[in-house]
Amino acid sequence: MDVLRVFNNNVVLAKDGNGEVILTGRGIGFQAKPGQHVDDAKIVRRFVPADGKDPDHMAQQVAGIPPEIIRLVTDAMNRTGLKEQADRQPALVLALSDHVCGAIRRSQNKQTIEYPLEAEVRSLYASEYAKGKALVDAMNTYLGGALPDCEAVALALHLVNAGFSTGDLSATYTMTGVIQQMLTVIEGYYGINLDQRSVNVARFITHLRYLFVRIHQHEQLDDEPEPIVESIKTSYPKASDCANKLAIIIKMRLNASLSQAEIAYLTLHIARVTSHAAESHENDNINA
Repeated sequence: MDVLRVFNNNVVLAKDGNGEVILTGRGIGFQAKPGQHVDDAKIVRRFVPADGKDPDHMAQQVAGIPPEIIRLVTDAMNRTGLKEQADRQPALVLALSDHVCGAIRRSQNKQTIEYPLEAEVRSLYASEYAKGKALVDAMNTYLGGALPDCEAVALALHLVNAGFSTGDLSATYTMTGVIQQMLTVIEGYYGINLDQRSVNVARFITHLRYLFVRIHQHEQLDDEPEPIVESIKTSYPKASDCANKLAIIIKMRLNASLSQAEIAYLTLHIARVTSHAAESHENDNINA
C-alpha cells in the first residue's frame, strides 16, 4: 500500500489495490510522504470507507479522535457481540468513538447531561439500549466507571442510526419522536393502551423503523397490485383510516408522501397490533 495523504503522525490515507483505505497506528504518518510505501508493521487498524463515504472526510474524523479511544470502543464492540458490525460499518465505530471522547471529557469536568427522549429510547429500541448499556459497562472496566449509565441512551441512538446512510443523529431523533406520536395516535383512535414491551408492538415498531429507512433512502414499496391494496382497505376499514392519519403525520413531520402500498402494509400492521392489544385487554378484564 502507498500513502495518498498524511493527516497526522498516526493517521494516513493509503491506496490499497483499486480502493482507498484509512490506516491508523502510532507513528504511521511520521515523516511519511505521498507515494511512499506504508510500513505494514505500524498498521494497527484499517478503516475502509463504505456506503459512499468520502475517504478524506472520514480520515479527518479518525485523525481527530485519540487512537486509544478508537481501540477502546472497538474492543468493547468485540466483547459485546458487535464485532461484525464494527468490521462492516467503520462510520459507526467513529461515531461511537467521537461520542465517547465527549462523554469522557464531560465526566472529567464533572458535567452531567440529560438526553431527550430517554424513556422513548428505552421502550422503542430495547435491543439497542441493552447493547448500549453493555458497551458502557465494557468500557467502564477500563475507565474506572467514568461513563455514567445515561450514556447507554446515546450509544443506543448511534446503533439505531447505523441503519441510515447519514451519520447525522437528527434523523434518528426525529424518527423516535414520530414513532412515539404514531403510537399515541393509534391508542387514541382505538381507545386502547399499547404495551411497548410486548412482542407484537416491538414487531410494529420494527416495521416503522424499516419504513423510515425506506423513506430516507427514497425506496418506498410501490409494486403491490391495486386489487390487493383495495382488498386490504376493504377488509380493515378502521385500520385503513388510522393508517391514513399516520400517513398525514409522516407527510407533516418528514415531508414525505407514503405510497399506497406502504399505507396498505401499515394498515395490516395496525390491524394486527390493535387486535392483539384488544385481546390482551379482554383477558385482563376476565382475570380481574
